[in-house]
Amino acid sequence: MEFDKEIDTSGLNCPLPILKAKKALNDLTSGQVLKVIATDPGSWRDFEAFAKQTGNELVFQEKTDTNFVFGLKRR
Repeated sequence: MEFDKEIDTSGLNCPLPILKAKKALNDLTSGQVLKVIATDPGSWRDFEAFAKQTGNELVFQEKTDTNFVFGLKRR
């Protein structure tokens, strides 16, 4: 999957990964995709809820050995 912008929120706990993602999404245009790397286990649930609440689409979600990776498509 191709991403238009990437942010790394490793080491940050809730709500900072969401807040940084929200700010980064504001810099994108409709249809562009943001990649977010996070280490907070709660981010899995948080990004699902964030996508539903904001209307942005969660197009990618993956757990790796060390982190969580999300793809959010700007509405």
